[in-house]
Amino acid sequence: MLDPEAGISNETNKRNDLKSEIIRKLIHLLIALSPLMASINLFFTLLFLLIGTVSYAIFEILRYKGIKIPLISRLTAMASRPREKKHFELGPITLGLGAFLSLLLYSPLIASIAIYALAFGDSIACLAGKLFGRLKPAFLFGKSIEGSLACFAVVFLTSYLVSSNIRISLISAVIAMLVESLPLEDFDNLVLPLAVGLAVHLMLL
Repeated sequence: MLDPEAGISNETNKRNDLKSEIIRKLIHLLIALSPLMASINLFFTLLFLLIGTVSYAIFEILRYKGIKIPLISRLTAMASRPREKKHFELGPITLGLGAFLSLLLYSPLIASIAIYALAFGDSIACLAGKLFGRLKPAFLFGKSIEGSLACFAVVFLTSYLVSSNIRISLISAVIAMLVESLPLEDFDNLVLPLAVGLAVHLMLL
């Protein structure tokens, strides 16, 4: 006999999980502003990303030790996945480093493609997977075909808007989709933009 309370509890957990994921991805999308900021002043953009990443790491260490910071601790808790609430949350750190290294290592065009792939491709893949993901073959390590296709489509579009080059857009989308499908956890924020940037860089040599 099914327990109605268990069903309600599962439904509530799913809603809370989706809510936290939406908050995470809204924060995630803010990294898309970094190429615009870099076009105005690269040095201060790099400095801003570095200070932001280090500051977050300090705040997260304090939260992990039970020391609450007004507003910041609450926002972090709201954006944390259930498995992260009692652990150090690495995602924002790898996000900041991914954008920082992309701007530092690549030309403005390539860095923009790489960071937009991170900001939009990864975010849309996750949300599409949560909302519409049904097909989850073993080779995607628990992720969905729907999410992977959403990642491909969004990265292709953003790359084409930046480069006006179909080959670059196609390669960017394929690399982003492959990296996003790997079980990298929060390290995909670091690997994805660097892999996309490297692929485009090699194409343009």
